Amino acid sequence: MRLTRLRFCWAAMVLMAALCLQAVGATSSGPPNSTPQEVFDGMRHSFRAEKAKGVHARYQWDLSGPNGGQWWIDVNDGKFEMGRGRIENPNVTFIASDQSWVALSNGTLGGKWAFLTGRLKVRGSQSLARKLDEIFP
Repeated sequence: MRLTRLRFCWAAMVLMAALCLQAVGATSSGPPNSTPQEVFDGMRHSFRAEKAKGVHARYQWDLSGPNGGQWWIDVNDGKFEMGRGRIENPNVTFIASDQSWVALSNGTLGGKWAFLTGRLKVRGSQSLARKLDEIFP
């Protein structure tokens, strides 16, 4: 019984260490001077209309921090509109700091890790939240 408990504690420590090392590596190499506005400007150019066919979704971002603010995207059957501010009745709302959102968008912070550590909160449809990565890769 005691040996089993020790093995469990050891496994938990190894897992936590691995996750912490992943998080440190993920957040330390982001591009300097990158802002949420630059991320959203880049999303305009990465839109894949073929992946958005049949999709009707409203996305809202509430980002805190010095470069934070509110942004929205309305995807409607292969087309999209984007802007600053609030959108009525969003299907998905992302809540994060400006730095976390930039790191997520640049791939220097993993989405699962951000979600598990509370750096990213997702409210609304989880399936539409996952679809966003296909529409705006």
